[in-house]
Amino acid sequence: MSKFITPQDYDASIHREILDALTRNDDAIIEICEDRAIAEMRGYLNARYDADAIFNAEGAARNELVLMMAVDIAVYHLFSIHNPQKMSQIRKDRYDRAMEWLKQVATFKITIDGAPKLPEEEQKKNSPWLMSSNPKRTNHL
Repeated sequence: MSKFITPQDYDASIHREILDALTRNDDAIIEICEDRAIAEMRGYLNARYDADAIFNAEGAARNELVLMMAVDIAVYHLFSIHNPQKMSQIRKDRYDRAMEWLKQVATFKITIDGAPKLPEEEQKKNSPWLMSSNPKRTNHL
């Protein structure tokens, strides 16, 4: 169970009565979708950021942008359980935006302001770019 997303975090994205109707008042379903959303995000963030530090944060220490994306992904998964054929376009759009954002972060095109990064050496190993050269030659005349 993740403590990164709290029940109050959903209030900015979905009405409580809609959330209760989707989950049939079963909080275990919410926790499963939260864990799936966080696991999905970890795959993109692990190359550059300390995902453990990001997702173990609580309260005001959480990164608001990462939290917003996590909630959007979790809500998308909750709607997918109910009836994916009748999912609202806004849910699809927000999920697609979150996934595109994660892809941009993973390819080092976007940075997350204030998020704890991995050590520089580990980031270099995970970088999508590799720059190297041939060993230096010595020319004798």
